[in-house]
Amino acid sequence: MQALVFANGKLEYTLSHPQPKPADDEVLIAVELAGICTTDLEIIKGYMDFTGVPGHEFVGAVEKGPRDLTGKRVVAEINCVCGKCDMCHSGLSNHCRNRQVIGISGRDGAFAEYIVVPRRNVQVVPEAVSNETAIFVEPLAAAQQIVQQVSIEQRHKVVVVGDGRLGLLVVQVLAGIGAKGNVVLLGKNENKLTFAEKRGIQGVLLEDMLIKPEWDIVVDCTGTADGFQTACRLVRPRGKLILKSTFVPDKPVDLSPLVINEVTLIGSRCGPFPNAINALAAQQVVTNGLITASYKLQDGIQAFEKAKNPDQIKVVLEIKS
Repeated sequence: MQALVFANGKLEYTLSHPQPKPADDEVLIAVELAGICTTDLEIIKGYMDFTGVPGHEFVGAVEKGPRDLTGKRVVAEINCVCGKCDMCHSGLSNHCRNRQVIGISGRDGAFAEYIVVPRRNVQVVPEAVSNETAIFVEPLAAAQQIVQQVSIEQRHKVVVVGDGRLGLLVVQVLAGIGAKGNVVLLGKNENKLTFAEKRGIQGVLLEDMLIKPEWDIVVDCTGTADGFQTACRLVRPRGKLILKSTFVPDKPVDLSPLVINEVTLIGSRCGPFPNAINALAAQQVVTNGLITASYKLQDGIQAFEKAKNPDQIKVVLEIKS
């Protein structure tokens, strides 16, 4: 089958990658559309020492699986868990001791014609949610995880650092819980900031921002060491810094401001898919305009180069012809 494969430090397109075969508790999905995210860009820099087919934001149709799912359009949660370890038994299955992560750790991902995932990971996509919207289920669920971990009140001053695809979802989620008047999106691209401003959310260019430790809650969505350092410099003493970025540092990172200012650092990862699907179906979060480029799978190398461009928001791969 066709696939993008990362191996030996190189991303390549192939026509001969083995088609996966589902086990009894798995389903075979024909991938229709997949999105390239910052984590994928970090994968090809060496993040997680991954080899195989990357890609974890996708929508497709079930070809083999239970009768109630066959033919259904679905998305899939990315953590494939054992269901037996202490984390799974304590309700923290996303932190399963034995987990594989689709397209990130130990399991092939979605930049291929077919993908196999556990049945328990699959969520059906409502007819009201298009493929172009469904690929945002995974990052939106990650954005929503913030409000599961941190209580954000209207009195809090909140800044989201990073105006990329995740940052634009995060500010919408935070605005939706009543923080619109006090949440600011900090970035480098006027067009991306305008996307937020059209939704009543203030955007500020990094060059125009006074970098002072005065924000109650700072969310880092930059995916860079420089962005993380900026976030550290913005959070007030005893404030909270929420880290959404995953990246391979290209230089030393100074953590001393977090110690000096007694900042609470909160790692934030994956969130529940049903909440994200419901929010998209109800149009509580806007994704129109977030897809800025689309490529066929055979042009995936060019798509990755395009996704590196800071002017882009979401670059997608059309898998099914």
